[in-house]
Amino acid sequence: MALPRMKPQDGVAWITGASSGIGAAVALELARRGWTVAVTARRLEALERLARSAEGLPGRIVAHSGDVTDAQSMRDVTDAIESIHGPIALAFLNAGIASGQGRAIDVETVERVVGVNLLGVAKSFFAVQPRMIARSKGQIAVNASLVGYRGLPGAAAYGAAKAGAIYFCESMRFDCEAAGIRLQLVNPGFIETPMTEGRRFPMPFLQTVEEGARRIVDGFERGGFEITVPRRLAWILKVARLLPYPVYFALMSRFAERSG
Repeated sequence: MALPRMKPQDGVAWITGASSGIGAAVALELARRGWTVAVTARRLEALERLARSAEGLPGRIVAHSGDVTDAQSMRDVTDAIESIHGPIALAFLNAGIASGQGRAIDVETVERVVGVNLLGVAKSFFAVQPRMIARSKGQIAVNASLVGYRGLPGAAAYGAAKAGAIYFCESMRFDCEAAGIRLQLVNPGFIETPMTEGRRFPMPFLQTVEEGARRIVDGFERGGFEITVPRRLAWILKVARLLPYPVYFALMSRFAERSG
């Protein structure tokens, strides 16, 4: 089955976690390419500032606040977007939080991070997927992370949630393909966002958020399942996934010692 690559004339783009960082930058990039972009986060003021910053672009940004940890909130948001602006043709499920630099891992941290980064993805996904199934077309992209490829020191909560998001997308791709929906997995590396500010460990191939957003949107237009930014770091980590545990743990232990 030929899966769609949605265009601005097909409907609206919807982005969760759009108040800052990658979500905000992707919203602006889509607006530059002519999309009407509905942006969602809990902070309405930040969304409204983002909408104003898009004035004069070929497309536009409209604010619809909501909480990705609340399934009913996501259903209400998608109801509002489609009733006001038209069908959601492209959804970028981007909302995510970090576990907090230097914070000791505990059950509350795991619960909070997984609640946004994995369950928030699922609640957003199942708010929009039935609408696309009814139309037999649509495009959904989920923002995971290269961190989800393999266990990294100090990333137990964040990495576990992102690994779960990767598995979720790999599994749901079969259902989406059967329904005529293109499902994509976005795996960024190190991007200059509030999440990377103040980090003291090495961040190879660090990219600006504008460059990262441009490459992500290029991936939406190109199609294909996985979008990696940057590709060089992705290939290094893909090779690391093939290493046996003793070799991998030894390398990561050395990395952690040098970073500390």
